[in-house]
Amino acid sequence: MSIHENRVGGYDVGYRDATGRMRSKSFRRKRDAERFDIKIKDAKQAGMLASLDGGRMTLDDYVTGTWIPVHVAPLAAKTSKRYAQLYDRHITEALGAYQLREITPEIVGRWQADELRQPGAPVDQIRKAHTMLGSILQRALEAGRTVSNPQRLVRKAAPPATTEVRPLAPASAEAIRHALARGAGRDDRSTRGDIRWLRDRDAVMVAILAYAGLRPQEARGLCWAHVLDRTLVVHAPKTRRYRQQPRSVRLLAPLAQDLRECRLASGRPDPASPVIPLLDGGEITETAFESWRAGPWTAALKAADLAY
Repeated sequence: MSIHENRVGGYDVGYRDATGRMRSKSFRRKRDAERFDIKIKDAKQAGMLASLDGGRMTLDDYVTGTWIPVHVAPLAAKTSKRYAQLYDRHITEALGAYQLREITPEIVGRWQADELRQPGAPVDQIRKAHTMLGSILQRALEAGRTVSNPQRLVRKAAPPATTEVRPLAPASAEAIRHALARGAGRDDRSTRGDIRWLRDRDAVMVAILAYAGLRPQEARGLCWAHVLDRTLVVHAPKTRRYRQQPRSVRLLAPLAQDLRECRLASGRPDPASPVIPLLDGGEITETAFESWRAGPWTAALKAADLAY
């Protein structure tokens, strides 16, 4: 911010508005220019510059120009994609054209109510979109782009009724393993040796998921170095914090025996090798796991007469 005498005998005050753009305002008297200069400085310090200069940045402008490249880009690719999908599906059409300073609690409340009235409304997704909108507006508030976060004043929709999580009984898990060992969901395009290897691998994977309680991404990242005598050392890939703080899972005797036999049958692979590898020895990717779940897993459930 600065004050300069202009060509017509007045004074110009130069400053950056809430969007970061350079602006200027002219005054006939120097003392008026000085007062405005002080007003701008006070507003900037108080985080109220957006209301003072009448900034016209819309929610879409802020999201595409600042929130995504600055606050979302450093996140994991899967998380960034999920945020983009939430914004595109639930927010941009209804709220994207509003200027940040125009968004009020009433507008946010009406948006949420309209979303919930849609046939088959995904309540979980709408709740997540509500939270994400609050995060966006909070970042804009902290940067002085708006004067409040109206999302804070709008109660989030009640969560949908949840069904009880019922783990598979051991008999069901064994029925699935038996179906996989018989080749459920596998065709005969691979060599006989590969088919046998894949069947054994699939059965071991189900044992790890069922009897150690690992998440799919944890099972995919499990290496032989993580398999100890009585425990599994699980490095959850969900966040960096979890990567730095692995957890231990008790290794049940039957699963421990399965893993010992699997390692011997695999020729005692290197400790860094995945316990459940691809045919080429590499770690199972998310795409490969989803393909397995859509193929052999679904076929094994059908063969075992179990619901998906």
